[in-house]
Amino acid sequence: MSAENVKKFISFDALPGFLARAAEKNAVYVPRREGNAVVYRSFKAGDEAELGVRPTESCKHVVFPRGEELFSFAREADKEEPGKRRLVLTEASEPGAAVVFGALSCDARGFLAFDPVYNGSGTGGTAKDSYYLRRRNRTLIVVKACKNALNTCFCNWVGGGPASPQGADVLAVEAEQGLVLDILSGEGTAFTESLPAASEAQLAAAAAAVKAAEDSLPKAADVSAAPASLAALFSSAEFWNKESAHCLYCGACTYLCPTCYCFNITDESDGLTGVRLRSWDNCMSPLFTLEASGHNPRPNKADRLKNRVGHKFSYYPSLHSGRFSCCGCGRCIKSCPSSVDIRKIVLDAVKEAANV
Repeated sequence: MSAENVKKFISFDALPGFLARAAEKNAVYVPRREGNAVVYRSFKAGDEAELGVRPTESCKHVVFPRGEELFSFAREADKEEPGKRRLVLTEASEPGAAVVFGALSCDARGFLAFDPVYNGSGTGGTAKDSYYLRRRNRTLIVVKACKNALNTCFCNWVGGGPASPQGADVLAVEAEQGLVLDILSGEGTAFTESLPAASEAQLAAAAAAVKAAEDSLPKAADVSAAPASLAALFSSAEFWNKESAHCLYCGACTYLCPTCYCFNITDESDGLTGVRLRSWDNCMSPLFTLEASGHNPRPNKADRLKNRVGHKFSYYPSLHSGRFSCCGCGRCIKSCPSSVDIRKIVLDAVKEAANV
């Protein structure tokens, strides 16, 4: 749904009250400081959003929960045949409307990697994931543009930027002791209808802030050859052993990644009742591909890192019109305990393949 080309303004003083009113009708998630981390948490009146520090995690768990009940089940006595039991399934409750306020532009773009996989529009199949879609369709995303780039940021390598509007309903840019809001969808229009229009001075300050943020990013590397290069090196054990030498396969990269969408399904029982759960899975874990027979097609960390990087920059693009399954947020680099850098791996692959 398109929106009128209008920009609004909200001061930082007015923001807590605005969010409190929004929380009366929606589940509102904002970045909150917890110890040394900044994470997305539910907002309620009296809380304070942390909009000055880049969140440690992405907001993907709002739409794709870390653990989600799909349905519950119970084995009940059959009224017609008391000696038998019948299985009764109960659907999980419908999620309500949600708002993410203060998402990063790279995080909003992360959902664009999820969408073709779970809405059936990708070339990999037509099945739709109703659990994902009902949350996705009921979640409004307000992106706060980054003020500057970190040395781990590379969103411009993969088509993004500090103030990219892709995947957002509203784009907020810090200026003049508040936020200038660019309305990008009909839902964004409804969410901000009570706010005043931004002044010319505020618009000018916001434009200058966006330019400064974009200028803070180093020039993007050309990774257009990455899909073919990684495919060419698929069987190179020497290359992948070298690139994975420092990897601890702890999984921090996958759990923090805005575009990782793998999951596991388990049944958790307690007597005659239980629930079926979907939970995030981690492709860097040795158990990820362990088969019931005991065979593991990816027994080594080199095999698993090859799969992770290959999926982001080769397999996924081959299925989804060349789009990378990486938003360049840099969290996998920033939070890696052994400084594995996916940028280096991709560039090394391009260079290595060119010499094969």
